[in-house]
Amino acid sequence: MKRLILLCCAAAAFLPASAQQKKKRKTSGNPIFPGWYADPEAIIYGRNYWVFPTFSAPYSKQVFFDAFSSPDLVKWTKHARILDTSAVKWAKRAMWAPSVIQHSGKYWLFFGANDIQNDKEYGGIGVAVADKPEGPYRDHLGKPLIDRFHNGAQPIDQFVFRDHDGQHYLFYGGWRHCNIAKLNNDFTGFVPFEDGTTFREVTPEKYVEGPFMFRKDGKYYFMWSEGGWTGPDYSVAYAIADSPTGPFRRIGKILDQDMAIARGAGHHSIIHPPGTDKYFIVYHRRPIGETDANSRETCIEKLEFDENGLIKPVVITREGVPATKVPRVLYDK
Repeated sequence: MKRLILLCCAAAAFLPASAQQKKKRKTSGNPIFPGWYADPEAIIYGRNYWVFPTFSAPYSKQVFFDAFSSPDLVKWTKHARILDTSAVKWAKRAMWAPSVIQHSGKYWLFFGANDIQNDKEYGGIGVAVADKPEGPYRDHLGKPLIDRFHNGAQPIDQFVFRDHDGQHYLFYGGWRHCNIAKLNNDFTGFVPFEDGTTFREVTPEKYVEGPFMFRKDGKYYFMWSEGGWTGPDYSVAYAIADSPTGPFRRIGKILDQDMAIARGAGHHSIIHPPGTDKYFIVYHRRPIGETDANSRETCIEKLEFDENGLIKPVVITREGVPATKVPRVLYDK
Protein backbone atom coordinates (compact mmCIF):
# COMPACT_ATOMS: atom_id res chain seq x y z
CA MET A 1 0.00 0.00 0.00
CA LYS A 2 2.82 2.41 0.92
CA ARG A 3 4.51 1.73 -2.44
CA LEU A 4 1.24 2.40 -4.29
CA ILE A 5 0.80 5.75 -2.56
CA LEU A 6 4.37 6.76 -3.42
CA LEU A 7 3.85 5.85 -7.07
CA CYS A 8 0.64 7.91 -7.24
CA CYS A 9 2.39 10.92 -5.70
CA ALA A 10 5.28 10.56 -8.12
CA ALA A 11 2.90 10.43 -11.09
CA ALA A 12 1.15 13.58 -9.90
CA ALA A 13 4.49 15.35 -9.62
CA PHE A 14 5.09 14.86 -13.34
CA LEU A 15 1.79 16.46 -14.36
CA PRO A 16 2.19 19.83 -16.10
CA ALA A 17 1.83 22.73 -13.67
CA SER A 18 -1.29 23.93 -15.48
CA ALA A 19 -2.90 20.51 -15.10
CA GLN A 20 -2.08 20.40 -11.40
CA GLN A 21 -3.57 23.86 -10.93
CA LYS A 22 -6.72 22.88 -12.83
CA LYS A 23 -7.05 19.79 -10.66
CA LYS A 24 -6.71 21.86 -7.50
CA ARG A 25 -8.96 24.80 -8.34
CA LYS A 26 -11.77 24.76 -10.87
CA THR A 27 -13.74 27.57 -9.25
CA SER A 28 -12.92 30.89 -7.66
CA GLY A 29 -14.01 29.88 -4.19
CA ASN A 30 -15.46 32.45 -1.77
CA PRO A 31 -13.96 34.69 -0.58
CA ILE A 32 -11.97 35.20 -3.76
CA PHE A 33 -8.92 36.55 -1.88
CA PRO A 34 -7.95 36.67 1.82
CA GLY A 35 -8.46 39.61 4.14
CA TRP A 36 -11.31 41.81 5.24
CA TYR A 37 -12.42 43.84 2.20
CA ALA A 38 -15.77 45.38 1.26
CA ASP A 39 -17.56 47.50 -1.37
CA PRO A 40 -15.76 45.80 -4.28
CA GLU A 41 -15.73 47.41 -7.72
CA ALA A 42 -14.84 44.92 -10.47
CA ILE A 43 -13.69 45.78 -14.00
CA ILE A 44 -11.76 44.29 -16.91
CA TYR A 45 -8.48 45.94 -17.91
CA GLY A 46 -6.55 44.20 -20.70
CA ARG A 47 -6.10 40.49 -20.01
CA ASN A 48 -7.12 40.70 -16.37
CA TYR A 49 -10.11 41.08 -14.12
CA TRP A 50 -9.54 43.69 -11.43
CA VAL A 51 -11.23 44.26 -8.08
CA PHE A 52 -10.84 47.54 -6.18
CA PRO A 53 -12.35 47.22 -2.66
CA THR A 54 -12.55 49.16 0.58
CA PHE A 55 -10.12 47.99 3.26
CA SER A 56 -12.61 46.90 5.93
CA ALA A 57 -11.36 48.25 9.27
CA PRO A 58 -12.14 51.01 11.78
CA TYR A 59 -12.44 54.38 10.02
CA SER A 60 -9.12 55.64 11.44
CA LYS A 61 -7.31 52.75 9.77
CA GLN A 62 -8.98 53.17 6.37
CA VAL A 63 -6.19 55.32 4.95
CA PHE A 64 -5.29 53.32 1.80
CA PHE A 65 -6.62 51.17 -1.01
CA ASP A 66 -5.36 47.79 -2.20
CA ALA A 67 -6.32 46.25 -5.55
CA PHE A 68 -6.42 42.67 -6.85
CA SER A 69 -6.00 41.28 -10.37
CA SER A 70 -6.70 37.89 -11.91
CA PRO A 71 -6.46 36.30 -15.37
CA ASP A 72 -9.19 33.76 -14.64
CA LEU A 73 -11.18 34.72 -11.48
CA VAL A 74 -9.33 31.95 -9.59
CA LYS A 75 -5.74 33.10 -9.06
CA TRP A 76 -5.52 36.63 -7.63
CA THR A 77 -2.54 38.97 -7.23
CA LYS A 78 -2.58 41.67 -4.57
CA HIS A 79 -1.39 45.18 -5.44
CA ALA A 80 -0.81 46.92 -2.12
CA ARG A 81 -1.45 50.59 -1.34
CA ILE A 82 -2.26 51.78 -4.85
CA LEU A 83 -3.49 55.01 -3.23
CA ASP A 84 -3.20 56.33 0.31
CA THR A 85 -3.47 59.52 2.33
CA SER A 86 0.13 60.46 1.59
CA ALA A 87 -0.99 61.15 -1.99
CA VAL A 88 -4.32 62.75 -1.01
CA LYS A 89 -3.48 65.48 1.49
CA TRP A 90 -7.10 66.35 2.28
CA ALA A 91 -8.09 62.72 3.07
CA LYS A 92 -7.57 61.76 6.71
CA ARG A 93 -9.65 58.62 7.22
CA ALA A 94 -12.61 56.54 5.98
CA MET A 95 -11.38 56.06 2.41
CA TRP A 96 -14.27 54.13 0.87
CA ALA A 97 -15.77 52.39 -2.13
CA PRO A 98 -13.45 53.03 -5.08
CA SER A 99 -15.02 53.29 -8.53
CA VAL A 100 -12.70 52.89 -11.50
CA ILE A 101 -12.65 53.46 -15.24
CA GLN A 102 -10.22 53.84 -18.14
CA HIS A 103 -10.47 57.12 -20.04
CA SER A 104 -8.17 59.16 -22.32
CA GLY A 105 -5.34 56.66 -21.91
CA LYS A 106 -5.37 56.95 -18.12
CA TYR A 107 -6.83 54.95 -15.22
CA TRP A 108 -9.18 56.80 -12.90
CA LEU A 109 -10.22 56.02 -9.35
CA PHE A 110 -13.08 57.85 -7.64
CA PHE A 111 -13.29 57.48 -3.87
CA GLY A 112 -14.94 58.81 -0.73
CA ALA A 113 -12.98 60.10 2.26
CA ASN A 114 -13.45 61.51 5.78
CA ASP A 115 -17.13 60.45 6.20
CA ILE A 116 -18.31 64.07 6.45
CA GLN A 117 -21.52 64.58 8.40
CA ASN A 118 -22.35 68.14 7.27
CA ASP A 119 -21.15 70.90 4.95
CA LYS A 120 -18.88 72.37 7.61
CA GLU A 121 -16.64 69.27 7.63
CA TYR A 122 -14.00 68.88 4.91
CA GLY A 123 -13.99 65.81 2.70
CA GLY A 124 -16.33 64.04 0.33
CA ILE A 125 -15.69 62.46 -3.07
CA GLY A 126 -12.27 62.66 -4.69
CA VAL A 127 -10.70 61.46 -7.93
CA ALA A 128 -7.23 60.05 -8.54
CA VAL A 129 -5.42 59.12 -11.75
CA ALA A 130 -2.63 56.73 -12.77
CA ASP A 131 -0.82 55.46 -15.84
CA LYS A 132 -1.40 51.80 -14.93
CA PRO A 133 -4.30 49.95 -13.26
CA GLU A 134 -2.10 49.09 -10.28
CA GLY A 135 -1.05 52.70 -9.84
CA PRO A 136 0.48 54.48 -8.15
CA TYR A 137 -2.49 56.87 -8.23
CA ARG A 138 -2.15 60.59 -7.62
CA ASP A 139 -4.75 63.13 -6.54
CA HIS A 140 -6.25 64.65 -9.68
CA LEU A 141 -7.61 67.87 -8.16
CA GLY A 142 -5.87 68.44 -4.84
CA LYS A 143 -9.33 68.81 -3.31
CA PRO A 144 -12.64 66.92 -3.30
CA LEU A 145 -14.68 66.75 -6.47
CA ILE A 146 -17.85 66.94 -4.33
CA ASP A 147 -17.43 68.39 -0.86
CA ARG A 148 -20.96 69.01 0.37
CA PHE A 149 -24.47 67.57 0.61
CA HIS A 150 -26.81 68.00 -2.37
CA ASN A 151 -30.44 66.84 -2.18
CA GLY A 152 -29.68 65.27 1.20
CA ALA A 153 -27.11 62.82 -0.22
CA GLN A 154 -23.96 62.26 1.81
CA PRO A 155 -21.03 62.46 -0.67
CA ILE A 156 -19.95 58.79 -0.52
CA ASP A 157 -20.38 55.57 -2.53
CA GLN A 158 -19.58 57.03 -5.94
CA PHE A 159 -19.94 55.07 -9.17
CA VAL A 160 -18.84 56.33 -12.59
CA PHE A 161 -20.83 55.04 -15.56
CA ARG A 162 -19.91 55.50 -19.23
CA ASP A 163 -22.94 55.46 -21.52
CA HIS A 164 -22.83 54.11 -25.07
CA ASP A 165 -22.51 57.68 -26.42
CA GLY A 166 -19.35 58.29 -24.37
CA GLN A 167 -20.94 60.50 -21.72
CA HIS A 168 -19.73 59.77 -18.18
CA TYR A 169 -22.18 60.01 -15.30
CA LEU A 170 -21.43 59.95 -11.58
CA PHE A 171 -23.96 58.24 -9.34
CA TYR A 172 -23.40 58.66 -5.62
CA GLY A 173 -24.99 59.08 -2.24
CA GLY A 174 -25.53 57.80 1.25
CA TRP A 175 -28.16 58.65 3.87
CA ARG A 176 -30.92 57.21 1.64
CA HIS A 177 -30.46 59.72 -1.17
CA CYS A 178 -28.90 59.14 -4.60
CA ASN A 179 -27.79 61.79 -7.10
CA ILE A 180 -26.64 61.64 -10.70
CA ALA A 181 -24.36 64.23 -12.31
CA LYS A 182 -22.75 64.54 -15.76
CA LEU A 183 -18.94 64.55 -15.59
CA ASN A 184 -16.97 66.80 -17.90
CA ASN A 185 -14.40 65.21 -20.20
CA ASP A 186 -11.34 65.75 -18.00
CA PHE A 187 -13.07 64.74 -14.74
CA THR A 188 -12.42 68.10 -13.11
CA GLY A 189 -16.09 68.93 -12.63
CA PHE A 190 -19.58 68.61 -14.05
CA VAL A 191 -21.74 69.68 -16.97
CA PRO A 192 -25.23 70.92 -16.00
CA PHE A 193 -28.31 69.11 -17.26
CA GLU A 194 -30.61 70.83 -19.73
CA ASP A 195 -32.68 72.34 -16.89
CA GLY A 196 -29.58 73.97 -15.40
CA THR A 197 -29.22 71.63 -12.42
CA THR A 198 -25.95 69.83 -11.73
CA PHE A 199 -27.00 67.23 -9.17
CA ARG A 200 -30.27 65.48 -9.99
CA GLU A 201 -31.85 63.20 -7.39
CA VAL A 202 -32.79 59.75 -8.71
CA THR A 203 -33.45 57.95 -5.40
CA PRO A 204 -35.54 54.78 -5.86
CA GLU A 205 -37.75 53.21 -3.21
CA LYS A 206 -35.80 51.71 -0.25
CA TYR A 207 -32.44 53.00 -1.53
CA VAL A 208 -29.77 53.34 1.16
CA GLU A 209 -26.35 53.48 -0.59
CA GLY A 210 -23.99 51.71 -3.01
CA PRO A 211 -25.37 52.64 -6.48
CA PHE A 212 -24.30 50.72 -9.58
CA MET A 213 -25.45 50.71 -13.22
CA PHE A 214 -24.92 48.56 -16.31
CA ARG A 215 -26.56 48.54 -19.74
CA LYS A 216 -27.98 45.39 -21.33
CA ASP A 217 -30.10 45.05 -24.49
CA GLY A 218 -30.66 48.80 -24.62
CA LYS A 219 -31.96 48.96 -21.04
CA TYR A 220 -30.34 50.55 -18.00
CA TYR A 221 -30.14 48.35 -14.92
CA PHE A 222 -29.77 50.51 -11.82
CA MET A 223 -28.81 48.70 -8.62
CA TRP A 224 -28.28 49.72 -4.99
CA SER A 225 -27.91 48.44 -1.44
CA GLU A 226 -30.68 48.40 1.16
CA GLY A 227 -30.72 47.84 4.91
CA GLY A 228 -27.89 48.60 7.33
CA TRP A 229 -24.29 47.76 6.42
CA THR A 230 -23.60 46.40 9.90
CA GLY A 231 -26.73 44.24 10.02
CA PRO A 232 -28.05 41.03 8.51
CA ASP A 233 -30.61 42.92 6.40
CA TYR A 234 -27.99 44.39 4.05
CA SER A 235 -28.98 43.41 0.50
CA VAL A 236 -29.14 44.49 -3.16
CA ALA A 237 -32.18 45.54 -5.19
CA TYR A 238 -32.61 46.94 -8.70
CA ALA A 239 -34.70 48.81 -11.25
CA ILE A 240 -34.72 48.98 -15.05
CA ALA A 241 -35.15 52.17 -17.08
CA ASP A 242 -34.89 53.45 -20.65
CA SER A 243 -32.45 56.21 -19.67
CA PRO A 244 -29.47 56.47 -17.31
CA THR A 245 -31.36 59.23 -15.49
CA GLY A 246 -34.43 57.09 -14.84
CA PRO A 247 -37.07 57.20 -13.57
CA PHE A 248 -36.18 54.12 -11.54
CA ARG A 249 -39.05 52.02 -10.20
CA ARG A 250 -37.90 49.32 -7.80
CA ILE A 251 -38.43 45.77 -9.15
CA GLY A 252 -37.16 43.78 -6.19
CA LYS A 253 -34.30 42.33 -4.20
CA ILE A 254 -31.81 40.00 -5.90
CA LEU A 255 -29.00 39.52 -3.36
CA ASP A 256 -29.61 38.65 0.29
CA GLN A 257 -28.09 36.73 3.18
CA ASP A 258 -28.12 32.96 3.56
CA MET A 259 -27.99 32.05 7.25
CA ALA A 260 -26.17 28.82 6.38
CA ILE A 261 -23.30 30.73 4.74
CA ALA A 262 -23.14 34.47 5.46
CA ARG A 263 -25.02 37.59 6.51
CA GLY A 264 -25.08 41.15 5.24
CA ALA A 265 -24.56 40.47 1.52
CA GLY A 266 -24.41 43.76 -0.35
CA HIS A 267 -22.54 46.71 -1.92
CA HIS A 268 -21.69 45.06 -5.19
CA SER A 269 -20.56 45.54 -8.78
CA ILE A 270 -21.07 43.61 -12.02
CA ILE A 271 -18.57 42.20 -14.53
CA HIS A 272 -19.66 41.32 -18.06
CA PRO A 273 -16.97 39.96 -20.39
CA PRO A 274 -18.06 41.44 -23.75
CA GLY A 275 -18.81 38.95 -26.47
CA THR A 276 -20.18 36.46 -23.94
CA ASP A 277 -23.47 35.88 -22.18
CA LYS A 278 -21.72 35.72 -18.81
CA TYR A 279 -22.39 38.16 -15.98
CA PHE A 280 -20.82 38.02 -12.53
CA ILE A 281 -21.76 39.88 -9.37
CA VAL A 282 -18.92 40.79 -6.99
CA TYR A 283 -20.05 41.74 -3.47
CA HIS A 284 -19.13 41.56 0.20
CA ARG A 285 -20.64 39.54 3.01
CA ARG A 286 -20.02 38.75 6.68
CA PRO A 287 -19.30 35.07 7.49
CA ILE A 288 -21.55 33.32 9.98
CA GLY A 289 -20.02 33.62 13.44
CA GLU A 290 -18.33 36.96 12.78
CA THR A 291 -19.71 39.73 15.00
CA ASP A 292 -17.33 42.58 14.15
CA ALA A 293 -18.99 44.98 11.71
CA ASN A 294 -15.76 45.18 9.70
CA SER A 295 -15.41 41.42 9.23
CA ARG A 296 -16.42 41.54 5.58
CA GLU A 297 -15.06 39.45 2.72
CA THR A 298 -15.21 39.85 -1.07
CA CYS A 299 -17.10 37.17 -3.00
CA ILE A 300 -18.36 36.44 -6.51
CA GLU A 301 -21.40 34.64 -7.98
CA LYS A 302 -23.17 34.17 -11.30
CA LEU A 303 -25.73 36.81 -12.28
CA GLU A 304 -28.50 35.37 -14.45
CA PHE A 305 -31.59 36.70 -16.23
CA ASP A 306 -34.98 35.26 -17.12
CA GLU A 307 -36.63 35.36 -20.56
CA ASN A 308 -37.99 38.85 -19.84
CA GLY A 309 -34.61 40.29 -18.92
CA LEU A 310 -35.34 40.36 -15.20
CA ILE A 311 -32.51 39.44 -12.83
CA LYS A 312 -32.89 36.09 -11.09
CA PRO A 313 -32.24 35.92 -7.34
CA VAL A 314 -28.53 35.35 -6.71
CA VAL A 315 -27.57 32.14 -4.92
CA ILE A 316 -24.64 32.81 -2.59
CA THR A 317 -22.13 29.99 -2.40
CA ARG A 318 -18.79 28.92 -1.02
CA GLU A 319 -17.69 27.68 -4.45
CA GLY A 320 -18.01 30.97 -6.32
CA VAL A 321 -17.82 30.78 -10.14
CA PRO A 322 -15.95 28.60 -12.66
CA ALA A 323 -12.51 29.66 -13.85
CA THR A 324 -13.15 32.11 -16.70
CA LYS A 325 -10.48 33.85 -18.73
CA VAL A 326 -10.97 37.29 -20.27
CA PRO A 327 -12.16 36.76 -23.88
CA ARG A 328 -9.28 37.13 -26.31
CA VAL A 329 -11.32 39.49 -28.48
CA LEU A 330 -10.99 42.09 -25.74
CA TYR A 331 -7.23 42.27 -25.49
CA ASP A 332 -6.37 41.53 -29.16
CA LYS A 333 -7.94 44.82 -30.28
